[in-house]
Amino acid sequence: MLTILATTASMAFSQAVQSPRVTAEGTNVKISYGQPSKKNREIFGKLVPYGEVWRTGANEATEITFEKDGTFGGKPVKAGTYSLFTIPGEKEWTFILNSTLKQWGAYKYNEIKGKDVLQVKAPASTLSAPVEKLTITLPAGKLVLEWDKTKVEVPVKA
Repeated sequence: MLTILATTASMAFSQAVQSPRVTAEGTNVKISYGQPSKKNREIFGKLVPYGEVWRTGANEATEITFEKDGTFGGKPVKAGTYSLFTIPGEKEWTFILNSTLKQWGAYKYNEIKGKDVLQVKAPASTLSAPVEKLTITLPAGKLVLEWDKTKVEVPVKA
């Protein structure tokens, strides 16, 4: 009985601290990511360090699915699902598509970086007002990431 209570309490705590998983859909492209909130924290350069690989969301690494062959940041990408990692910078971000799925965070990225499919760089810009929740959208022809006062766009076609 005690084991059942402990397991139930552990599961409830685990679910309470995890960010919700959301999906953004565009033309032949879909992104699934954990959506953390700012909660009065300093995000980029502090919570999410500059120059380090980030899972691009919360909990399990973000995944991007191309329903057909396309391009990401102008580089060709085959139809399929990829983990989407980023390396945030103050002025420029690196976006990484990796073929290893179901990664918890980016903790084992160094072990799987040989499975990178592509890397592209994109300029970061500053928003006038902070965005509370990490938001990734797929308007026509691009991926847009916004959180806190940072916005990054990458051309995407599929």
